[in-house]
Amino acid sequence: MTLNEIGAASKKASRYLMNLGQSEKNGALKAVADALISEAQAILDANALDIKYAREKGMKDSLIDRLALNNARIDAMAQGLYQIVGLNDPVGEIVESSLRPNGLEICKKRVPLGVVGIIYESRPNVTADAFGLCFKTGNAVILKGGSDAINSNKAIIAVIRRALSGYDERLGDAVLLIEDTSRETAREFMRLNQYVDVLIPRGGAGLIRTVVENSTVPVIETGTGNCHIYVDESADISTAVKIIENAKTQRTGVCNACESLVIHSGIADKALPAICEVLGAHHVEMRGDARARAILPELVPATQEDWGMEYLDLILSIKIVDSIDEAIDHINTYNTKHSESILTENYANARRFLDEIDAAAVYVNASTRFTDGFEFGFGAEIGISTQKLHARGPMGLKELTTTKYIIYGNGQIRE
Repeated sequence: MTLNEIGAASKKASRYLMNLGQSEKNGALKAVADALISEAQAILDANALDIKYAREKGMKDSLIDRLALNNARIDAMAQGLYQIVGLNDPVGEIVESSLRPNGLEICKKRVPLGVVGIIYESRPNVTADAFGLCFKTGNAVILKGGSDAINSNKAIIAVIRRALSGYDERLGDAVLLIEDTSRETAREFMRLNQYVDVLIPRGGAGLIRTVVENSTVPVIETGTGNCHIYVDESADISTAVKIIENAKTQRTGVCNACESLVIHSGIADKALPAICEVLGAHHVEMRGDARARAILPELVPATQEDWGMEYLDLILSIKIVDSIDEAIDHINTYNTKHSESILTENYANARRFLDEIDAAAVYVNASTRFTDGFEFGFGAEIGISTQKLHARGPMGLKELTTTKYIIYGNGQIRE
């Protein structure tokens, strides 16, 4: 299919999807989830090809981890769809209503966006997640993954489309994959506003910037994750060590991993060695400012570039500050407005951090790794929005709807 044919097919599918009831959507989602599990081997075989090519190209291990699938991850994709089945369908919800003095009843109702386009990179689980959330909200979705995961994406889409068509033959085009991974086709997709209602980029800073700068389709911007953890003077050191270890090392190639550590000077002498001992066991390269290196001379000197870096690797920048004011200023200067956390036993400092940090998700005494649609109870997620219009943070079902006004009258005319 050409890109225009894909767009036209998706638009047609969206008009059928918008009228599906919750039970019909849930039945189809269950069929797809069952098929992902029963046909897992075909997906794994395709993914093995992508992994082979990635290793041949010298892709770093943290990015291969984002690309790799196994039975557990495919099962997690299916479980994400099952969880979406259990969520309330927001489509049709009356958000608000009022009765005017002239007798008109004015209601605001949730409706699908229409056709959602998603451009993403090396995470094949996004293929199933995006389909599930869009389908539940009555949206058709056009997917354009990166070349690194093309075999995996083709296999996943084939399973989904077979399951949909088996449930209802009119549902097959609810999800379509653009198989041409060239940049030229990507740019053409960004201008397909005749058919696509919203475009969502998921990936690195370069991809997101390209979409924002070139798209004629409205964009929901998902951001990169230079996520900070601030260790306040009152923090419990053992708790801080555990949280930072999790946030940095549990998965390094994801946008909610901790990339930057900020430590109050009043606790740095005790906290920094304990933190670095644990991170060192995970082979994390730690890049510190002059004050951090005065405590631990073996740290790599940090450069100005490090403060704003999303490493997606076993690397961490470390900054020592003298106050919560300095910590907040540093974080707001260099963060990407994704996820930030304070570790503290001081209630007033916790409140200040929550109120003054400019980010989509702000934590007290918890790992940044929880910024995730599944962890927030949304099922899967379409992405994590770092912008401030329409959607912010993990985007679940409601964020994939818009509203329209419906007005009931009984013969009113305007004087």
